[in-house]
Amino acid sequence: MTSEDMLENSIIIAAHPDDELLWFGAVLKKVDRVVMVHQDYWPDPAVGPARAAVLKNYPRDNVMSLKIPEAATHSCADWNKPTLTEFGIELGVQARLRDLKQQVKWLIGKSQAPRGGIAEAYKSNYYALYDGLKDILKPDMNVFTHNPWGEYGHEDHIQVYRVVDRLRREIGFRQWMTNYCTERSLPLAMRYFDNEDREYIQLPVDVLYSEQVADVFRRNGCWTWANNWKWFPFELYTEAPLKEAEAGGQPHILPLNMFRFCD
Repeated sequence: MTSEDMLENSIIIAAHPDDELLWFGAVLKKVDRVVMVHQDYWPDPAVGPARAAVLKNYPRDNVMSLKIPEAATHSCADWNKPTLTEFGIELGVQARLRDLKQQVKWLIGKSQAPRGGIAEAYKSNYYALYDGLKDILKPDMNVFTHNPWGEYGHEDHIQVYRVVDRLRREIGFRQWMTNYCTERSLPLAMRYFDNEDREYIQLPVDVLYSEQVADVFRRNGCWTWANNWKWFPFELYTEAPLKEAEAGGQPHILPLNMFRFCD
């Protein structure tokens, strides 16, 4: 398959606004459509309107949001021993601690947190995402989304990947991922290392366009990434694996864009 084939009838499914830019900088300008999952973020009510403003001023057409509120799951999983679940990745002690901190604020009306707790909101988001995507994705599409370890290790990225993977099996489109990874997500990434000769397509990151889009986020006050982020010169795209790898051999997956993530 060529890069031209890969970009026919193509769509990016990104968890949060700016994910489409950070992890798909080589194809962001070229795909037919971009869908972002989350908009509102309860720990900071200003984020939702800022993200909406970005979408109105986005420097390309066919960009939309499903407007599913974030559950605020980031760093709630045990990334040393990650456990995958039907809904994404298992949330641990940190999620319960965040829920406890919100209980007093709920009583005095100072919390915007989901009343059922973070884990329950995460589960609900799985179903909302499935329902939101099942009528958008078609059998002849090329769907770009997060890799199964969530790039640097984000619980929402894992969930998006797993919903899209479920729909791939039901609908039959091609699911593509890129090669970003950090030391935190590497234990999970290694579960997908196998002995297959995996084909991949290498594409240069469009740095000028990436900076143009990043400036829209910065002007609207919702750029979530480091200001000194340096774009990788290339991204590698490969079809997402259909299962975790079996043990044995000298497994690999593809050359990784490794970077250090500071939580």
